[in-house]
Amino acid sequence: MSFLLRKLPFALVAIAFALIAVALFSGQWGGIKRVFEFYGVTNEEVLSSIRLLTAIIFSVAAILGALALRFERAVKPLAILLILISLVPLLSLLGSGHWIDSLGGFPAIGSGQGIIKYFALLTLGVTWLYRDSLSPLKLIWLNYFPVGLVLLWIGGMKFTALEAEGIEGLVSTSPLMSWLYSVFSVQMASNLIGIYDLIALAILALGIYIRQLFWPGLLLCAAVFITTQTFLYSYPGSWVAPWQLSSSGIFIIKDLWFIANLVLILGFRNSMEKY
Repeated sequence: MSFLLRKLPFALVAIAFALIAVALFSGQWGGIKRVFEFYGVTNEEVLSSIRLLTAIIFSVAAILGALALRFERAVKPLAILLILISLVPLLSLLGSGHWIDSLGGFPAIGSGQGIIKYFALLTLGVTWLYRDSLSPLKLIWLNYFPVGLVLLWIGGMKFTALEAEGIEGLVSTSPLMSWLYSVFSVQMASNLIGIYDLIALAILALGIYIRQLFWPGLLLCAAVFITTQTFLYSYPGSWVAPWQLSSSGIFIIKDLWFIANLVLILGFRNSMEKY
């Protein structure tokens, strides 16, 4: 089990980056345009070059993730690259392009929903870079941070009409969640999803200290990100061609990073219980 917990996060990172890289090479943009508009880049030719460069960098990250499964010396370069990759989009949150002015701007987030997922990537990089110098408890909280942040932020957005309408296409095509619309209105279904997200993050936070709540909290949070991965199969707009994610698919596949965070939390929790 400990071997699996150590290796699975590397596999998840490698898979996510490989699929995103293929999508970028095939012409998908993800959130690249909005990110680099923050840096003042608007020329289409320059943006296209940046997209290809990003695809190459993501390919390198995928390769390093795969190598880290077997070779320890690949872990540090992977960690540094993940930190560098994540900082570029995260800094763009300082601009106004990702925020929804009609909902008051901050903390009402629009395109930035895909950007805040890079906090998961950032903490993975920091974890692998400093895992030998930080205590298991600190590493647990480090990896809880992006999970709790995204569930709080995006979960909170579920109470807005804009977000409720935005997820309707995903939820209505999901065999796991479409039943909600048979029982509840679009807004009420979104509210319930938001309530679930908030409960999940709270129980996991308490479970870090209260042993009886750890597994319920971990499983509740994991269910969120595992369910989103099923959208890759149920939502028609996830792919533009076999093995080529759409921009929506890129948004969805990033949740593998949060699953990696949760796996690391479990691993560090197990190491704490040994002492």
